[in-house]
Amino acid sequence: MTALETRLVCAVDGTLEAPCHRWVSDVTAADLSVVERARGPALDVGCGPGRHVVALAERGISAMGIDVTPAAIQHARRRGAPVLERSVFERIPRAGQWASALVLDGNIGIGGDPVALLHRVAALVRADGVVLVELDAPGTARQSRTVRFDFGVDPGPWFALASVGVDTLDALARDAALRADEAWSVGGRFFASLSKARP
Repeated sequence: MTALETRLVCAVDGTLEAPCHRWVSDVTAADLSVVERARGPALDVGCGPGRHVVALAERGISAMGIDVTPAAIQHARRRGAPVLERSVFERIPRAGQWASALVLDGNIGIGGDPVALLHRVAALVRADGVVLVELDAPGTARQSRTVRFDFGVDPGPWFALASVGVDTLDALARDAALRADEAWSVGGRFFASLSKARP
């Protein structure tokens, strides 16, 4: 366990939870199942310490990450990942030109409104772009919580985060004017590929 892993803690509704080791660990087979479907240039929304950005770069895919947690951004930069400390709802470079957008590790719930988040991400990818998302297990109740990620003495900002079960995928995509093209599961995690719906 790295020093960063021992310091990274998820805080939910004001209560500290277990350390979120996955975000500072190496990519897994589940992560790679998404990375392998990505095309460049790729945008990682809520990139955290940058493991997906690094994995994309290692495969020759141009990528950039964005996140609101300063310590996560600093760690990603130390790993050589090109990242910006920025919310997805702020101005994003190359808007409308990204070939892929990754929305993993629960980030589909950023802002507490998954439909609004997907509308925003869809505006960032080009007409033939894909939005690669991770969802919660089937039967997960839709709820919104207030969370932040604490890196020792350097806590990130609080923000709303909603949970979204994979069994709501079709309705979610439809409400966001997207089309669910593929869904798959690896290692107990659930993913989908979405594209812009065409008339």
